[in-house]
Amino acid sequence: MLASERLSTTGPRLVFIHGFTQTRESWRPVAKGFAHDHEVILLDAPHHGASHAVDVTLPEAAHLIAAAVNGGVCIGYSMGGRMALHAALEHPESIGALVLVSATPGIDDPDERAARRDADALLANDLEQMGTDAFLKTWLAQPMFRHLRPNPDDIAARRMNPAGALAQSLRTCGTGCQESLWSRLASLTMPVLLVSGEDDHKFTDIACRMHAALPQARLEIVEGAGHSPHMEQPRTFTDLVAEWLAEIGR
Repeated sequence: MLASERLSTTGPRLVFIHGFTQTRESWRPVAKGFAHDHEVILLDAPHHGASHAVDVTLPEAAHLIAAAVNGGVCIGYSMGGRMALHAALEHPESIGALVLVSATPGIDDPDERAARRDADALLANDLEQMGTDAFLKTWLAQPMFRHLRPNPDDIAARRMNPAGALAQSLRTCGTGCQESLWSRLASLTMPVLLVSGEDDHKFTDIACRMHAALPQARLEIVEGAGHSPHMEQPRTFTDLVAEWLAEIGR
């Protein structure tokens, strides 16, 4: 079971899953905006936060997430989006609708996937040697986070993640370990909202390709945003998700 926090108890269920190095704290500012008319649950993903001792693979993480969603709407960002997508494919009866923010179905080419797996393993080793604080400075200095303004609560929560647990996340749940899910996207029949930042060209291209493959998908590209549109422009993100939820009756 994954550690979780329930912000509210009334209305359709929304379950939020964060990205790599984060905890459930990262979703709190956005999630609170839905608490007046939804049951809102924040999860700590495996290897993170209060779930740092939960050592599982991506398919195993998908099982745990599906159990928490239990027919509700699953909202996942980056790593959390990859886990949410696995949950929707492996346990479609448990995912009523899906929001994927800056997420990917994986790497098609086996050689590229193997190279990414090797790169993730090296990064995991570096993380263990550097420690969480030093690693975060390097991680958040990447160009895809250039629009992100640090939230003190989010940063403080990230720093509490043990370096060893984050390293294990890269080894067992990194993109290099993820099987390519591209060929399975057409099997998803639930409503899907894809969100990416306009300036995150890599993940916007991925979102456009996913949009073409998914039967019931809507694509929203947030202008002037990078890899973390929900944190960079929370009001815009909340409004577009709320509009979509109303359209699908959730």
